[in-house]
Amino acid sequence: MVRDPIASRHVPSAAEICAALDDPDCREIIHALEEPLTASEIQERCDIPQSTLYRKLELLTDATLLEESTEIRRDGHHASKYAIAFDEIRITMEQDHTLGVAVERPARSADERLADLWSEVRRET
Repeated sequence: MVRDPIASRHVPSAAEICAALDDPDCREIIHALEEPLTASEIQERCDIPQSTLYRKLELLTDATLLEESTEIRRDGHHASKYAIAFDEIRITMEQDHTLGVAVERPARSADERLADLWSEVRRET
């Protein structure tokens, strides 16, 4: 499975993002992700039980704070890899006194932009 927050149509609410960032385990995962890692590699770096780790990864990917991609392996046992999918998060007060959120994403390469465009074309056909 691939979950790309940049290509996703889901726009997380301020509450979703704040809930993920308020969780100490989620913050520990983000801190550990200096490079894309598999769940087992994250577990090695963080002191989080495996069942809890998968729930936290789900929370972070649903909030579009992590990107999940598939690492293809020659032995046929593919693995999900997780990477940080934001550079900056800003929480703002809207005119109606609700919270708004702006997530700055990393720059995309030409190949990534082409893949996004191709995915969009396939969705529309």
